[in-house]
Amino acid sequence: MPRSLLRHAPRRLFLLLMIPHASLAFLTPTPTSFKLSRRLHSSIVAPISMTAPFPTPDALHPYRPPRWADGKLRNIPKHGRLRLANLPTPVHSVGSERASTHRTKLRILSRLDDLNIRLYFKRDDATGGSELGGNKVRKLEFLLAEAVAEGCDAVVTVGGEQSNHCRATAAASRMVGLSPHIILRTARADAIHNQTDNMGWTGNVLFDRLVGSTIYTCTAGEYGRLGSNRLVQGVCDHLQFKSKTFNKPYPIPVGGSNGIGSWGYINGVDELMNQLQAARESSPSFAWDHIVFATGSGGTAAGIALGLSLAYGQLGEGHPASMGHSRPSVHAVGVCDSPNYFYDTIAAMANDMGLAIDSDKETIEEFVRNSIIVHQGKGRGYAVSSDEELDFIVQFSLETGIALDPVYSGKALFHFLTKVVEEDPESYRDSNILFWHTGGALGIYEKGIGWRQSRRSKGSISIKPKRAEQTML
Repeated sequence: MPRSLLRHAPRRLFLLLMIPHASLAFLTPTPTSFKLSRRLHSSIVAPISMTAPFPTPDALHPYRPPRWADGKLRNIPKHGRLRLANLPTPVHSVGSERASTHRTKLRILSRLDDLNIRLYFKRDDATGGSELGGNKVRKLEFLLAEAVAEGCDAVVTVGGEQSNHCRATAAASRMVGLSPHIILRTARADAIHNQTDNMGWTGNVLFDRLVGSTIYTCTAGEYGRLGSNRLVQGVCDHLQFKSKTFNKPYPIPVGGSNGIGSWGYINGVDELMNQLQAARESSPSFAWDHIVFATGSGGTAAGIALGLSLAYGQLGEGHPASMGHSRPSVHAVGVCDSPNYFYDTIAAMANDMGLAIDSDKETIEEFVRNSIIVHQGKGRGYAVSSDEELDFIVQFSLETGIALDPVYSGKALFHFLTKVVEEDPESYRDSNILFWHTGGALGIYEKGIGWRQSRRSKGSISIKPKRAEQTML
């Protein structure tokens, strides 16, 4: 293992926040990582000239909201945005044509075919490479634009042990010359600190290490008692007031979910509406009846729910593609917490974004509840997979070639198709369903052992590899 990666051992966050500064020597990152951070940060010149044929990642781009959102969401990001993601992401038809000819093999698609449900995927798993892929980079384009514009030199955020958000934030921070500091919530925090266990080198954690992130750990209990915002602010305070290297850290909330980050999915909705408008050129009557996605911290849900309501003219003029069509039902499948938590969280973000409504007719909370249906889909708990969920992910990959992650998209699509639809299948018959894939494939790696041990997982994962030469004539 390269020594540069081994230097970045996780730090026990509880000790950093609780013990005197004189005892913090062991927490100090290596001079090598600081030199790298300073060298990258010294290259920043913001804003970069827009005449450059290939702008650098830290180039600030002016942002103008979609026409249908202008004036209805009043707190427009004042620093514009970065361009980090590969956009627009495609919409793919999963289709039922193959199910009609392979009904004995395609269990999931065959059931959709029985109900004449046509399934489409918005591929936000394709927003970037392994470093940035997923929904988080849409939010980071706005969040890190503010960090760059304000002259910050470090970024601090928080997430689960295999956090997609922390991985994307760490990589994007390096791209724009900022030093990444990430807090990972894990039940093994004390064991990792005592060196009786280790953080490992799997999935998202491997990429966290590759970009030289300073990793701090906390337990679920500490996360619950102190709250994610306090943990992030604690590390920011340490860096700003006790570190000799960083002067201005930029805090990013869990999931990148706040009034700034959610603009990424206002943009995403505009992108989807433009794709819908283009599809109408060949199929004038085409419409989606349901739009489904996973939600964990609420920012993606806020952007999609508010965006679709505004794009379909709930508060005035909508997107041209909405003309003559009713708004699709919007379904967020919660992979943690309760539906009420998400309704309250989305309402708070709508308020932060400056949603302009007539309060005499409707409150922001009522507007949100009329814009989205939140389903309880966490199953056994956040990032905890059941055999049924893992079996579904394997089967779906076998039938479609599309990989779903076990924490978000896999859990959400499993719950929606096997629970929500099956509770009242006739209400979904003959419908077009768009599933917004939010990425997270790196989380699959951690579940490999579970898949192998699960007796329910059948299909391609259980096929024993064959020697190629034995198949040759």
